[in-house]
Amino acid sequence: MSKQDHGTRRAFVIQKHDASQLHYDFRLEIDGVLKSWAVPKGPSTDPSEKRLAVEVEDHRLDYADFEGVIPEGEYGAGTVMVWDNGNYENLREDGMASCHQDGMIEVWLEGNKLQGGYALKRFRGGKKPQWLLIKMQDDAADARRNPVSTEPDSVKTGRNLKTIRQEEGE
Repeated sequence: MSKQDHGTRRAFVIQKHDASQLHYDFRLEIDGVLKSWAVPKGPSTDPSEKRLAVEVEDHRLDYADFEGVIPEGEYGAGTVMVWDNGNYENLREDGMASCHQDGMIEVWLEGNKLQGGYALKRFRGGKKPQWLLIKMQDDAADARRNPVSTEPDSVKTGRNLKTIRQEEGE
């Protein structure tokens, strides 16, 4: 398949999303859209922790900057913050679309909170394919660090979910 995007820098965003259940939306720019996975426990910096990541619908690229409240009755209703963002590089020789189709994505994140290698491995197909999000063993791996609990606020505005909900209003 195509090797044109190996080493190419693209955008990623992780949005903390307080919808019917609090989760983190892990999004990678692939072929002009944000491929997206809902990660209930959020990403980890510990390579021994495998986090469930359920593939959800693609989003437009401009959604990467969205922070606010999605009204009741709309898809994804709830409060959304930009928890982390930055650029990523594909670590595999195949193009990102091919990696996604094959169920094995390996990327190098250069974010505000997360850095280093992460793998997404599909282990169950179906309507909502299930993947595992796994931190690779590298210099940014740290079993003692837990950015989900120690760095809860937005990298875009510094606000927490409660403040966003109050300021953006439901």
